[in-house]
Amino acid sequence: MAVSDINVPPGYSHDPEKDSKAIPSNTTNEEIGPRNVFGDETHRRLKGRHIQLIGIGGTIGTVLFVQIGKGLMQGGPGSLFIAFSFWCLIVLTITMAIAEMVSYTPISSPFVRFAGIYVDEALGFASGWNFFIFEAALVPFEVTACHFILQFWTDAIPVGATIAVIIVLYALINLMAIQYFGETEFWASVGKVILIVGLIFFTFIVMVGGNPKGEAFGFTYWKSPGAFNTLYYDGALGKFVGFMACLIQAAFSISGPDYVAMAAGEAENPRKILPRAFKTVFYRLTCFFVLGSLCVGILVPYDDPNMIAAFRDGKSGAAASPYVIAMDRLGIKVLPHIVNAMILVSAFSAGNSYVFCATRSLYGLALEGKAPRFLRTCTRTGVPIYCVAVVLAIALLSFLQLSNSSAVVLSWFVSLVTASQLINFCVICLTYLCFYRAMKVQNFDRSVLPYKAWFMPYAAYVGLVATFIMVFVGGYTVFLPGMWDVPNFLFSYTSVGLFPVLYIGWKIVHKTKIHKPTEIDLKYELAPIESYEKDYISQPPKYDPPHVQ
Repeated sequence: MAVSDINVPPGYSHDPEKDSKAIPSNTTNEEIGPRNVFGDETHRRLKGRHIQLIGIGGTIGTVLFVQIGKGLMQGGPGSLFIAFSFWCLIVLTITMAIAEMVSYTPISSPFVRFAGIYVDEALGFASGWNFFIFEAALVPFEVTACHFILQFWTDAIPVGATIAVIIVLYALINLMAIQYFGETEFWASVGKVILIVGLIFFTFIVMVGGNPKGEAFGFTYWKSPGAFNTLYYDGALGKFVGFMACLIQAAFSISGPDYVAMAAGEAENPRKILPRAFKTVFYRLTCFFVLGSLCVGILVPYDDPNMIAAFRDGKSGAAASPYVIAMDRLGIKVLPHIVNAMILVSAFSAGNSYVFCATRSLYGLALEGKAPRFLRTCTRTGVPIYCVAVVLAIALLSFLQLSNSSAVVLSWFVSLVTASQLINFCVICLTYLCFYRAMKVQNFDRSVLPYKAWFMPYAAYVGLVATFIMVFVGGYTVFLPGMWDVPNFLFSYTSVGLFPVLYIGWKIVHKTKIHKPTEIDLKYELAPIESYEKDYISQPPKYDPPHVQ
């Protein structure tokens, strides 16, 4: 990270001679050579606990509490549990790949910029805009989701008022110094963790008989109606299609390493805290998603009429949650309101994380000269203010919800970018393979890396193949006999078609080439990072007790 006299973060001992190695923000393209890199003016003030909870906060939204019920309906508890467990292994390969690269070079918007550094500048452009569009599109989705969650209690709150309040709160949180954003997201994510852990304990207690009805039902619903449901077809084929529906939901729901990575450029003492953060976030998310998929299959049968009706009728908030449906079945009255309140916090926190990630990805594009120059401007506290403004402007699309016909357009907009996350994972794995090959060709000793991934490069190949296949499998149902539907086809594959257009367009205009392993700069931006590490001074405790003589 480039450090200037006006933005020295806490814990940084300033050395003008060392800092002169950093590229100032007014440097021209001709002065820095072919790569369009500019000075990073963000601040390193996020602590390890902030980054760990940011990774959890961006991943856990309403999916784990509500939408997971849809997977249960389509595939049954067995398919849901196997699919989520399997996809967590795939996410592990992606986590290891990105953790090794980001821990070594912890810069702003890292994996977006790594694609240009280690593979091809055109890939960096395409992947950066792909990730930005994906994250930015999710912001208005979560804003409107918050209003629907409130409708669990009352319909009296105007849609416009809810949307306006949430967008203003996002603006306040994201325009403050980064440590305050981190603190806000930390406590919101703590609430999510408490809810998840509480629901896991709730499942265990009620399944052994600790419920108003005194029923110790255990794994009854795995036997009747069964562990595997059929979808579209009868027999083994129908069960396989049901499993695929669960796997697709898992693939589009489970993430985490990308959110940790986006905070790398603002992490305090990054090479120490990032490896730990990547490991911790993966293990926690795996525990939450795998156990969550197991719990809903224990609590509710896949053919529960109330759950089917809730999804069919689009009921608000926690009304469609398998946990709330189980509470209603067991005659538990108060807990559904507590669950709905925490789901509201989850949706708000997820939207806040999307604003942060969209902002930082756009800022990274600007640093690389792949977005307008003015977006590089940061406030005195290190916030890329114009990037935040652009993302919040996109969040105003939430007001389309005021009109029913416009609300349909908003849902289409979000659906059009659903494959973007998987494309992003593909790029991460491909980028790592090029990074790994460059280290091997240049005789770079991997043992000196802050984080050395297991089973590489084989794990990265597994991640690349799995995510590449899922990109195209996501909308496979439109190809089944009698199920062709043009809107669903466009929803599933628009982003798949847009990505190569972005890549080829930039490649033609700027005549970029795929980097050879011998040409890849493995020391990219290492000088300011190592200077920061050498002079890093951790914050002293607020109270230093007197020494006893």
